[in-house]
Amino acid sequence: MTTIGFLGSGNIGGTLAGLAVDAGHEVVLSNSRGPATLRELITALGPHARAATPGEAATAGDIVVVSIPIRAYRQVPAAPLRGRVVIDTLNYDPARQGRVPEIEATGIPAPLLLQTHLSGARVVKAFSTVYFKHLADLRRPAGAPDRSALPIAGDDPGARQAVAALIDSLGFDAYDVGPLAESRRFAPGTPAQLAHLDPVGLLAAPGRPVPADQLAGLLAL
Repeated sequence: MTTIGFLGSGNIGGTLAGLAVDAGHEVVLSNSRGPATLRELITALGPHARAATPGEAATAGDIVVVSIPIRAYRQVPAAPLRGRVVIDTLNYDPARQGRVPEIEATGIPAPLLLQTHLSGARVVKAFSTVYFKHLADLRRPAGAPDRSALPIAGDDPGARQAVAALIDSLGFDAYDVGPLAESRRFAPGTPAQLAHLDPVGLLAAPGRPVPADQLAGLLAL
């Protein structure tokens, strides 16, 4: 059993927390508005979930998931995350989310922004390629022929291994693409980032399973 801290408990964070509880993990959730605003979600998730402040969630988690708007990345507390495995779910889409000055002015690649802010943490990019409503629909038991693979990237091999194990417990295979900079291969607009979307129904349609061999081909495009 792993304790997973969540910084951000909206669509992606809340959905992942539900999958984690179903898989037997403990979850500690937080958001920018305070623990009291999470009461309904905590009640729905049951006794293996609790609400906390961002600092408390960061300290409590064996693995910490950051799922906030990318423009708010500076709100992520750096000190409690030093040395910890951090999952970066963030995508940079200026048209929808607004521009981030640090990316535009300094040229910091968007996939490296959170790792640059959390210089002492072991950041792994994951869960950035799948719509939150598809997460529960696409999970499958290990060995299922239509089990989907999710790409991960990070500079620390041990951190990637820990995140891969978590992903496996949630019902997906992890496809390791290597260092964090390689997450550009599944950034917004790439074939791999859009893999689970039905080309006709898009977000309104059920998610499409993407096994590892198919994902490998998309990552190579």
